[in-house]
Amino acid sequence: MQGAGDEGGNRGSPSTMEEALGIAKKARLEELPNGHVKQEEIGVHHAVGGDDGGAIVPAEAGHGSRVELAVKIDMSVLHCPLCTLPFKPPVFQCNKGGHLACGGCVALLPGGQCRACEDGGRFFHPCPALDAVVSSTKVECTNAGCQTYVPYHEAADHRSACPHAPCACTEPGCGFVGAPQALAGHLADLHSVPVRTVQYGRVSQVPVSGPRQLLVGEEDGRAFLLTVGALGAAAAAVSVVCVRASAATQPRFSCKMWVSLPQPASGGRSDMVLVDIQVRSSATPGAVVAVNEPTFLALPRMYMVPVAGDAASMEVPLNIRIDKISR
Repeated sequence: MQGAGDEGGNRGSPSTMEEALGIAKKARLEELPNGHVKQEEIGVHHAVGGDDGGAIVPAEAGHGSRVELAVKIDMSVLHCPLCTLPFKPPVFQCNKGGHLACGGCVALLPGGQCRACEDGGRFFHPCPALDAVVSSTKVECTNAGCQTYVPYHEAADHRSACPHAPCACTEPGCGFVGAPQALAGHLADLHSVPVRTVQYGRVSQVPVSGPRQLLVGEEDGRAFLLTVGALGAAAAAVSVVCVRASAATQPRFSCKMWVSLPQPASGGRSDMVLVDIQVRSSATPGAVVAVNEPTFLALPRMYMVPVAGDAASMEVPLNIRIDKISR
C-alpha cells in the first residue's frame, strides 16, 4: 500500500522522464556555413515493459513537414553521360545495365535502345526516382546580390536572364562589370554620365547633348541607356536599351521618343519626328550603336537646338516616355 508521499513521487516520474529524454520527437536546427538552416527530425525511443528490457517503440514520423538538406554531390551524377548536359525531367534508364540518358538523347538513339549495354537491344524507360532528385536539386545563383535557388538544370538559363546578371561599363577602356544598379552608380560617379530619373507612363523632357545618358526608373531603379550617334552628315540617331542581361524578357518595356520643331509663326501644327519601339536588353550597353539598332529615332539637324550658354554646341530636345507593359 502506497502512501501519499509515494503517490506524489509516482506523479512526478513522467515529468522527470520527459525532462531526461525530451519529447518523443523534436526538430533540431543546425546553421550551415552558407547561412541556411538544416532541420533534422530526431526520434527518441521509449522502453515499454520495465527497466530491464521490453519492446522498443519508435516515435512516429512527422507528416506534412518539408525538410531540406545541404549536401555535396558529384556533379557528373546530374549530367547526361551522352550529351554531358544537365539532366532535366524526364530522365530515362535502360532496363538491363541501369544506364541513364536524358530524354533528348533517347529520342535520337536508333529504336531508343541503349548502346552502352554490351549485347545491345536494351530499351530505356522513365526513371521517376531520378526525376525527383533532379527536380529537387537546387543551387544558388552565382550572381552577386541574387540569392535565388533554382533547379540545377535551370541554373544556366536563370543566370542569363537574372536581374543581377553583370553588365559591362559603357566607357571604352573601363573594365568595370557589375549588376545594373551598380553600373548606373559607376557611370554617374566615375565617368560623369548624366543621370535622370523617369516615371513609367509619363513624358519626360530630356535634353541630350552627349553621346550617352542614363535614365533610371523611379519605380524599380532599372537603368536605360540613351545613345546618340551620327546618321550621315546632317542627322542624328537616338536609341534606348535596358541595361540588363540580354536574355531577360520580363518585365517588358516600350518607349516613345519624339522631337518637335518650334511652332511656325503663321500658326498651325508644328512638325515632329517620332518613334515607338519595344525596348531591347543589353548586358554590354557600351557596344550599342544607335544606327545598328533595329529601331531608332532619325533626327534631322534642323530639330537640334543650341545648348544653353554654349551656342557652339547642339543638343536634342528629346521627349521620352517609357512604359512597363508586363511585370
